[in-house]
Amino acid sequence: MRYLLFLLPCLALGQDALSPVIVTATRSDQELDKSPYSAAILTAEDLQRNVTRSLPQAFLNTPGVLVQQTTPAHGSPYIRGFNGRQTLLLQDGVRLNNSTWRGGPVQYWNTLDSQAIDRIELIKSQGSVLYGSDAIGGTVNIFSKSSLFREETGFFSHGSASYRFDTNSRSHIGRVEHRLGEGGKWGLTLGASAKDIGDIKDSAVGRMRGTGYKEESLDFKLEYALSDSATLTLAHSYLNQDDIDRFHNTINNTGWTHGNSFTTAGTDLSRLYDQERSLSYLRLDDHSPAAGWLNSYQLTLSYQKTQDSELRTRGSGRVDNRVLDVDTYGFSLQAESDLGPGALVWGADYYRDDVDSSGSRDGVDRPANRPVADDSSYDSLGLFSNYSHSLTEKFHYTLGTRFTYARADWNGFQPDGATSDQSGDADWTNLSFSARGLYNLSDEWALFGGASQAFRAPNLDDLTGRQFSLNGLDSNGSPDVDPETYVTYELGTRYTSQSVSAELSAYYTTIDDAIIRIRDGAGGLVSTNGGSGDLFGIEAEASWRFHPQWELSGHVAWQDGNQSRPRILGGASINDTIRRLHPLTGSTALTWTSAAKNIWITGRITAAGRQDNLSSLASSDTQRIPINGTPSYIIGSLYTGWHVNDTLELGLSLENLTDEDYRIHGSGQNQPGFNTTFSVKVKW
Repeated sequence: MRYLLFLLPCLALGQDALSPVIVTATRSDQELDKSPYSAAILTAEDLQRNVTRSLPQAFLNTPGVLVQQTTPAHGSPYIRGFNGRQTLLLQDGVRLNNSTWRGGPVQYWNTLDSQAIDRIELIKSQGSVLYGSDAIGGTVNIFSKSSLFREETGFFSHGSASYRFDTNSRSHIGRVEHRLGEGGKWGLTLGASAKDIGDIKDSAVGRMRGTGYKEESLDFKLEYALSDSATLTLAHSYLNQDDIDRFHNTINNTGWTHGNSFTTAGTDLSRLYDQERSLSYLRLDDHSPAAGWLNSYQLTLSYQKTQDSELRTRGSGRVDNRVLDVDTYGFSLQAESDLGPGALVWGADYYRDDVDSSGSRDGVDRPANRPVADDSSYDSLGLFSNYSHSLTEKFHYTLGTRFTYARADWNGFQPDGATSDQSGDADWTNLSFSARGLYNLSDEWALFGGASQAFRAPNLDDLTGRQFSLNGLDSNGSPDVDPETYVTYELGTRYTSQSVSAELSAYYTTIDDAIIRIRDGAGGLVSTNGGSGDLFGIEAEASWRFHPQWELSGHVAWQDGNQSRPRILGGASINDTIRRLHPLTGSTALTWTSAAKNIWITGRITAAGRQDNLSSLASSDTQRIPINGTPSYIIGSLYTGWHVNDTLELGLSLENLTDEDYRIHGSGQNQPGFNTTFSVKVKW
């Protein structure tokens, strides 16, 4: 524990004295320090300064978030102990989760270009009221870059080109973007990014072959002013990744030993993934409509297309291939109206997935290899409302509710032992509530907290999925599973002044009927509902600007949790640790900024305790999770940037200065050893 003593100042220091505006917490503009939720905002500048290579890595310094990386291209944040289909990902408010998302670490978060992001909003433990199913651990809303044409005058044309090189992996990352238009009338944003990520190198394992990948992405956004208050937006983004090798499963992984902890070697000859995703949406915003009872509204039509393919060659030479195509159609309405002394945000959303799925073995069609049932669909409808009111000058509260209807239909489902396709359907309804409040003890101190219900209907993967999991075991869905329900209770305190800000929060989540995978007694895993459980944790973060040019900041987080579940299908229940709990973690940073604010230097120390509090299934995942637990670590890094002039920006980072051999818990490979990053950005 002594290596974490340097984190103790984090309990007395805060983040930034200037409170930004957050939208996702209540679906309306609200200052972050007045939100009754634990939240985080990350800007494009934050991502650039922290040398962010992918969306999940953006949360490496966020308390309560474990950034697991199966491979560098398949990262997935665990938010307050939940991951995959139990956390909700939005892009410009459009739901990206679809009905084929599996549990555990998922690769889909990497299908958003981290260089095309304007800002990220994370709301922890938000529940289902505002954004529907899946928002259990938290909701992450990614806001893409905009032309900001309403802030311009006359014709404008601005652009930039950036390039970054990492010495450890010999990686190249670049982006070109441009925005043009006529101030107050219209604006167009165009962007293109490319990544050539090389294999990372660790001081103990060496060069980890198969951890590199290539990525290309394109994006555009056209914004047109229909009036002084109404804007019509047409946006499109596309990303493609090829030949992503799941390192820990393959023979490139020869195992890792660190003290008395060790992983086992991979056995597959190769396990390659390709993935493509695109999102298009048309949106009408009006912040001052003619109807007097309506303060604002937003209408959105969206279309998404995703394709995932997996090619696995086992040690025996057997080749399994799986392809999944999903078309998602979406509609949402959000509006805000005055209601008595308060304000009501209300609306509806609807999403439909149409799914095609195929599988083969050694070049021969094999229906049992389909990732989910072929020729299937999934519909989700939600009606929501959220009322906000300041009861007194000191006390503000919100009350919310959502009705959800979900339905799954499938045709091409062929479980093990079946000789022909089976069809089926199921539907579910739910009514969820939330109650949150914030009480101002003074102009600087506030208490916040409340309770939020969360609901997750079974998706197509829960019902009909077929995954390769846990050292190669087959993992199968079950049409008999029931919905999951959760309630999170949270209590926190927040302090904000001109130079100091701090937040301390504690949360407790009750778990009922969470869908888990357990051993089926025949050498595989199967979906079933677990018993009751709970998860709890404490988070603290702070910063102190003790001089106009100096700032000290940091955070620390801890969590634990258990859930009852059968050890084997039909067997007696056991009380098991929840999978992928993050260990005691923390970070502290010291930043100096020049008087002219054109040069900055940050030194950061990050640490994590040993994680040997493992679930029984995690203990079986020995190619990923070390036997005897994931070792503790402490690393130091240095980041600096120089705004040479209005045209040129330079950056330099020295990461993992001591070349520490370490692994973030739950990851499929070690983190890079010592790495130097050079970056340059040119504006015009």
